[in-house]
Amino acid sequence: MHKPIKYVEAAAVGAAKGTWMVFERLNRIKPNPSPKPKWSDKPLLKSYEKSKPPLGWPRSTDSLCPRCVPEIRQQILDGHLPHEVLMNEKVGEIKATIIEKNGKILMVKECPKHGKFEDVMSIDTTFSKHLEDVFPGRDIRAHNDEHLHHHGSSTVKYGRGSVLTIDLTNRCNMMCDPCFMDANQVGFVHELTWEEIKQMLDNAITIKPRRQMSVQFSGGEPTLSPYFLDAIRYSRKVGYNSVQAATNGIEFAKSFEFAQQAVEAGLRYAYLQFDGIGNAANAHRAVGNLFDVKLKAIENLHKAGCEIVPVITIVNGINNEQVGRIVKFALDNPKTISFLSFQPVSFTGRDEAVTDDRRQAQRYTLSHLAHDVKNQTGLGEPARDWFPISFMGTFSDWADLMHAGDPNNNWGQLSCGCHPNCGTGMAVMIDKETKESVPVTAFLHGDQLAKDIAKVNDAARGKFLTGLGMALCLMKNYDPFQSPTHFKLMDLLKKFDKNYNVTGRNYGKVGPDRTIDDVMKRRTADRWNFLFIAGMWFQDLFNYDFRRTEQCIIPYATQEGEISFCAYNTGVGWRNIIEKMHMTATLTKWYEEHGRHEIFAGGKKVKMEEEHVDYLKLREEIVTNELQHDLDKLGIAKTAREEKLRARDAKQKASGSGLSASGEARGPQKNDAAYNARMASLYREVVLKEKPVQSQDGFIPLGALVTPALAKPNGNGNGAHAPKPEVAEPVAGD
Repeated sequence: MHKPIKYVEAAAVGAAKGTWMVFERLNRIKPNPSPKPKWSDKPLLKSYEKSKPPLGWPRSTDSLCPRCVPEIRQQILDGHLPHEVLMNEKVGEIKATIIEKNGKILMVKECPKHGKFEDVMSIDTTFSKHLEDVFPGRDIRAHNDEHLHHHGSSTVKYGRGSVLTIDLTNRCNMMCDPCFMDANQVGFVHELTWEEIKQMLDNAITIKPRRQMSVQFSGGEPTLSPYFLDAIRYSRKVGYNSVQAATNGIEFAKSFEFAQQAVEAGLRYAYLQFDGIGNAANAHRAVGNLFDVKLKAIENLHKAGCEIVPVITIVNGINNEQVGRIVKFALDNPKTISFLSFQPVSFTGRDEAVTDDRRQAQRYTLSHLAHDVKNQTGLGEPARDWFPISFMGTFSDWADLMHAGDPNNNWGQLSCGCHPNCGTGMAVMIDKETKESVPVTAFLHGDQLAKDIAKVNDAARGKFLTGLGMALCLMKNYDPFQSPTHFKLMDLLKKFDKNYNVTGRNYGKVGPDRTIDDVMKRRTADRWNFLFIAGMWFQDLFNYDFRRTEQCIIPYATQEGEISFCAYNTGVGWRNIIEKMHMTATLTKWYEEHGRHEIFAGGKKVKMEEEHVDYLKLREEIVTNELQHDLDKLGIAKTAREEKLRARDAKQKASGSGLSASGEARGPQKNDAAYNARMASLYREVVLKEKPVQSQDGFIPLGALVTPALAKPNGNGNGAHAPKPEVAEPVAGD
């Protein structure tokens, strides 16, 4: 039985639909030209003026050879090639084709020297088509940026970005697998000086369009930098709306006072590395009490006034079973957690030389994430409730139009104009009191809403008509009978007003002059938490696409300009080159002058002032008490280190076994047809979650077992998974 207010709202929705028909027809007449806001030298783009990269499949794109690139990078690092070769030549580049095969989307490419490579892009074509269909198009092309964007094929070309990342140091107090930057392992320290930090922050705000960017301080572990707090203060001083830290949380767990200092300096979000629920789920990081550290860090930071974004690197077979547990943890704690950032593994850094077998077994995509959330929690339909991160661009365009005439408006709205294959998300509305949760697009028709708002934007009317148009768009696309029990249409309008500052009502400031009172005011303004479950999939050399790189929304600020996240950490590997070019000191010299910082590894525990005590709700049934064993059943290594140890052991055994010097078997070995068939059967059962294929006589045909992932006809696996199932600054939460 629905509450009476739902029927009243249904009548209001009907009236809004009728009013919209009249409004929209009148609004088409002589649309106004788009305004040119103060923060851009070019006018706002209308929806039909936005360009798009080639989408759909089959399609061709520019990619990289996973074998050529490391070879060329090493030549640059060794001084045999100048780094300028990356700006002037297409080193390591090859063509790639994105195709559909057996219900999955694959990237296929071939290097004349190293042969064929194939990798999985998606296990659900319907899901991926939906993401591309609702992609609104690229942002304004970047301008006034030539001095910062000049990196050859890796140059960022569109938009202003959403999160500027600055690595304060490559030092870290952990030794993790995976680690895309190979922290503590490169033999030298690269740590920014105070002058370099200020210069990077100053340079970033010269680019147009000047979006309302967040700054994320990263590393290594950014809290190890002596300038961590100073960098936060300076960012707020020069006008950045939001400051974040990508952190493992150890220093914050050790000291509530340090968390307070960070928030007082201006820290707004902590992007907290988070692998799963329970110490067993975090055991692969080799810190004895890491989950306890996470809970204490969340408590200290949240009490101090910082918002928490758990960031989860998802590796198939390692912690993909944690997806549902982590979502449930967030649903149980809506007053504390309003954003989850899942990051499917990128095989780079320590994992760049990953074997084909491990890559195929551990590959995890955005489509895996959408299905795992549904299968493990029951929340959301992948092709209805998940949208590309860039989908919010239409809403940002509307807010830009609303505030375009403000003479004090020096920044554009946050605009996440990345490629639809880069990131996706699902918004969930949670009742903080009853914990009831419903995907927002279950009661707000997202696809049609975006189309309607685009029509309002294209007309470019004054503030009143533009605001009225948005209200009608929201009302006509709202279904009161599918919304949470106590949710009302006015709650939706209020939530929208709170995010985009339409009416000017004070919900608590979010700008550089934000105080702890503002934080608390926003947290208690209403009973609804807007939880955003996001997936951000960073590229590696096996699935690299330059069409994604040029739209990057999370560039790195470096001494050599601003570089796409993927081009810096993966791709041609600008990180390795720039850090070597601007090396602070060798490890030996650094240790002599500064001493060794504490590193938590090998099961070492972090000592905290006091343990976490009931600040967060933690249901016993979602706590993991043992490791995930999928890869053990397949006999596949879990980490790069384990792979190296196995390779060494195999080499030692080969020297005294029945293998020739070339490694070829002299007699019957474990790689015969029966063994391959058994391994293939395990792969299908454990990784692909498929039932065995049986013939009429009850036997499994050998041809059905030898999957491309194990056959490797070209020496490079063809992995595939069956359907299983700051980024930008959040618009989620309070």
